Amino acid sequence: MRVAIAGAGLAGLSCAKYLVDAGHTPIVLERRDVLGGKIAAWKDADGDWYETGLHIFFGAYPNMLQLFKELDIEDRLQWKEHTMIFNQPDQPGTYSRFDFPDLPAPINGVIAILGNNDMLTWPEKIKFGIGLIPAMIKGQKYVEAMDQYSWSEWMKKQNIPPRVEKEVFIAMSKALNFIDPNEISSTILLTALNRFLQEKNGSKMAFLDGSPTERLCDPLVEYITARGGEVRLNAPLKEILLNEDGSVKAFLLRGMDGAPDEVFTADCYVSAMPVDPLKVMLPHFWKQMDFFKKLDGLEGVPVINLHLWFDRKLTDIDHLLFSRSPLLSVYADMSNTCKEYANSDRSMLELVLAPARNWISKSDEEIIAATMAELEKLFPQHFTGDNPTQLLKSHVVKTPRSVYKATPGRQACRPDQKTPIKNFYLAGDYTMQQYLGSMEGAVLSGKLAASVIAQDSLLDAVNSSSDYNTTARKVQMV
Repeated sequence: MRVAIAGAGLAGLSCAKYLVDAGHTPIVLERRDVLGGKIAAWKDADGDWYETGLHIFFGAYPNMLQLFKELDIEDRLQWKEHTMIFNQPDQPGTYSRFDFPDLPAPINGVIAILGNNDMLTWPEKIKFGIGLIPAMIKGQKYVEAMDQYSWSEWMKKQNIPPRVEKEVFIAMSKALNFIDPNEISSTILLTALNRFLQEKNGSKMAFLDGSPTERLCDPLVEYITARGGEVRLNAPLKEILLNEDGSVKAFLLRGMDGAPDEVFTADCYVSAMPVDPLKVMLPHFWKQMDFFKKLDGLEGVPVINLHLWFDRKLTDIDHLLFSRSPLLSVYADMSNTCKEYANSDRSMLELVLAPARNWISKSDEEIIAATMAELEKLFPQHFTGDNPTQLLKSHVVKTPRSVYKATPGRQACRPDQKTPIKNFYLAGDYTMQQYLGSMEGAVLSGKLAASVIAQDSLLDAVNSSSDYNTTARKVQMV
């Protein structure tokens, strides 16, 4: 079949990849002039890359890792030491670590937690471990049922000391969904903890060796086009045109630079857009359907990504760092962690500002000034004295609506990839799959959408063949 896919983020590109594997012809239509959606990246006038977000690949991302293997680009993942590193606000310039030994799960996770004596006391560790037992024993069914509670509420319910949240889970909550523990659904953190504790390398992290656009999206496009598919940039969806029965007649694409609008037809259609633009684009007739009404319960969370270039090295740490700052979430010195951004003399910090709802409307100058004030606390030795570190340049990338805001109750709002419209499907990390809004969730959603389309195509073919055989027998009888 010819399949039109709106959106060239990871969900749309992975959907197209698995459709060509199944023998179909996908055409991906992207409104912008850059691939990647929420992992898009650009080059500035100096030739330096800046990205939409700080993208980390985990060992607990099986679909993403399988995709790298199928594209034969596994060597582009730069795996780091199996540890989690936190700044210590009470001791500026110092770090606390959770080191995972080379042992089976969950033993390695238990040792990592017990081995950290900077952040949690032994009674706190024991109470935290006891509180996690139901999630580990009862599995995903229990984890999803806990969507009715925020992480703060769930911890209180499990009699886990509040200081555990303050020391560890404010940072993790902001890293996973850019919001605080009193807002985030406990399902999100429990899902991550289950993966980290039940898979030996679940929490092991990798950085891509260059920009996501070049090192991941471009190989996907090459794979798709080499097998008959197509990826078009500057092809914004303007309207979904319907047949009388409510099915999709065509995608109406907005003409660029004075060109007329284009009616784009296919055998079936996929939205791989984020949930917020999809809600705007839905035809009025569809909005009355219960399936699409529940999308009103989903909205993207604002996030800000910063890139700061300095005149010297601030750190030699080659890893992701949890800032534990009230302003910042996670950061990394990309001159250490990423091959293409490597620089032995100067640092380029990539930082995530979260929660960002009170900052998204502020100027870049205000955001950078506030971030620099936080960095002076994280790296006091570099920003004091007669010769303090100098900021050479910066980029601020704002995403007013990023991954869906995973507050309690959102699981019930996440739709399946198959919709009630016979030739219309959904892909996107907000759709129902076992991972949260993430790169892994986006890839899995695209794979699931492609699978449903392939199954429906096969079923239609079988039904058509059955109808043909029935008609042929009737003709023979006549």
